[in-house]
Amino acid sequence: METGSPLEAGIPGDEPVWRALPPGLLRMRRLLLVVWTVLLALAAGLLPGLLAGPAWAAFALLPVVCAAWCWRLLGRNWRSWRYTERADDLLISRGVLWREETVVPYGRMQLVEVTSGPVERRFGLATVQLHTAAAATDATIPGLDPAEAERLRDRLTELGEARSAGL
Repeated sequence: METGSPLEAGIPGDEPVWRALPPGLLRMRRLLLVVWTVLLALAAGLLPGLLAGPAWAAFALLPVVCAAWCWRLLGRNWRSWRYTERADDLLISRGVLWREETVVPYGRMQLVEVTSGPVERRFGLATVQLHTAAAATDATIPGLDPAEAERLRDRLTELGEARSAGL
């Protein structure tokens, strides 16, 4: 995925310049997967092993097998997320099996907020949430670097005010 100036995406006839999510989001999600897998494996193996016998401790393998499958799915999902700033709107694309593209016109944006929970802050990540008049077109871009999230918020707010003033 190529990164570049968002203004390049606004030239008619040119392909938009897509931006991928940083790898910190994938690292955070995989770490959370490992933590929950360890807890579930202990609960699934230790409790039956103590109550019903050591053979029942094999149930600890179920969360481990599920986690191995989810590890791969997390990578595929992370690679599917991308966004681009076009001349009149923001385009967000995501999904592996079911591709979803959300187009948010700048003039329809009512609120752009940047949030960062405790785990996101620990990994140096932030989420940009876009609110529009129609609840169905609200959009989110997770796992951005805080500086990029703030730049995007400021730019989208500026473009939204300029476009809505022209309505």
